Amino acid sequence: MFRNFLKKCLHIGKPVTVTQVDVGKYCGTWYEIASIPGRQQRRCTNTKAEYTLESGGGRVLVRNSCRRNGKEVSVKATAVPVEGSGNAKLIVTFFGFLKADYWVIGLADDYSWAMVSNPSATRCWILSRTPYPDEALYRQFLDKLRLKGIDISRLTKTVQG
Repeated sequence: MFRNFLKKCLHIGKPVTVTQVDVGKYCGTWYEIASIPGRQQRRCTNTKAEYTLESGGGRVLVRNSCRRNGKEVSVKATAVPVEGSGNAKLIVTFFGFLKADYWVIGLADDYSWAMVSNPSATRCWILSRTPYPDEALYRQFLDKLRLKGIDISRLTKTVQG
């Protein structure tokens, strides 16, 4: 308990982002492999995110979707890179006014997978270009997240398909 208090007071343990994200390469479809789910994600399957670079290149249009109770549900948002972050930190705005910080904390050289967290490491997503990465790769994700201070015991694997 004292360690958590100290961690919050000193801002220790924020996950470190990757140094650079090529937004054009990052755009496209990402399948959620696992997450520390928020309330709105509970009971979701077939979760994916689709990113499209807005003409002019300043913002990324986001569409998050999943199946809940047999029906597809989705939400749209916009993402703007934080200046000076190498595009690794994004401010995502939902419904025009709800803002959330998303940090890219892991990224394959070929952009085949990504790991995203919020600054407090209370939310996390493992994303892949394919819905079914192999189990060995999944274990590597867990090891990487553990080293970045993410509580992997809170991760839930996402059912795809």
